[in-house]
Amino acid sequence: MKKLKLFATLAAASATLLICGCTNHNAVVTVNGDSITKAQYEKAFDAVASNSMFSQMGIDLKKDPNSFLHLMLKDRVINELIVKKLLDQEIEKRHIKVSKEDMDKQLKSIIDKVGSKEKFNQLLKDNGVTTAQFKKDLTDEVKIQKLVDTLSVVSVSDKDALKFYNENKDKFKNPDKVRASHILVSANPEELKAKISSSAEGKNMTDEQLNAEVQKQMNQQKEKAQKLLAQVKKDPKSFAKIAKDNSDDTQSAQMGGDLGYFGKEEMVEPFSKAAFSMKPNTISEVIQTPYGYHIILVTDRQKAGTEPFDKVKDDIKDFLTNQEKVKVLQQFVDTLKNNAKIEYKDASFDPKNIQKALKEQSKNNPALMEAQKSAKE
Repeated sequence: MKKLKLFATLAAASATLLICGCTNHNAVVTVNGDSITKAQYEKAFDAVASNSMFSQMGIDLKKDPNSFLHLMLKDRVINELIVKKLLDQEIEKRHIKVSKEDMDKQLKSIIDKVGSKEKFNQLLKDNGVTTAQFKKDLTDEVKIQKLVDTLSVVSVSDKDALKFYNENKDKFKNPDKVRASHILVSANPEELKAKISSSAEGKNMTDEQLNAEVQKQMNQQKEKAQKLLAQVKKDPKSFAKIAKDNSDDTQSAQMGGDLGYFGKEEMVEPFSKAAFSMKPNTISEVIQTPYGYHIILVTDRQKAGTEPFDKVKDDIKDFLTNQEKVKVLQQFVDTLKNNAKIEYKDASFDPKNIQKALKEQSKNNPALMEAQKSAKE
């Protein structure tokens, strides 16, 4: 079970924002006299937009400031900035500080859950997050956790955890799993074709020549995989080093090719079919998937079953505790907002005006109305 982040339901992105508490004539909103500037809003909007599913689909949310999606995101971001501002003010008022010991403890907990410091650093790299930015974000989160601890004492008993376990046993069922490592030699015909076509030489090729060149490069990659397989079979103990030095799957390569435990549905079929047909401590032949050529080393297997309560008890208690803390924090934020002096210096940032514009656009479009409703929920 994944641990619920304390602040996730309030503001997915706001924990990454450091809002200036000074007054500023460029303010678009003031919260109890403290400004949120247009520059701060734009930075927050860009951060959320660039990490949204729409960005991954190639949709530019900034292109049309009057579009339905832009307005929905604008409404969300300005609310997150206001919430963050209110919490920052309250944290300062209560003199809440984060010590080095607090940070070390929190960081150790995260690294332990990830598995190792190497995996943790790789995750940061893969997500484009610097260590400095992560520490700033983590500091914000620890401050919020400390704030919640001053508001209410949340306690979850073993009895509460057992009740949740018995009512949600499906959540703790595991399918058959395999633990495996792999070495990947990238080779995708469509990607190669696009790469060759865009090159100076490729632009003058006929379709027949282009296909021949793609096949030639596919064969070269397969030959490379076959040579790596020969090295591994000659010295199976060298698998991790060979993976680290040669695998095109850079994330798993850092861990000697280790992919951890996975179920059949978690991998593409050719890879899964091969891995689940193998015994522990055996090495596959070269396996082709849409990603390229793989050499697989199965290191362990787990039969399907239900995780025993004692093994998941602490995770359940953490999950339920965080759920309760989120409720406490949400109620507190609602109170802060009700008692705060929030002034919209730029009327286009006023939620009432944003909602009015959204309703106008969705009035004759049921799909947009449903999207707006879902976003609120």
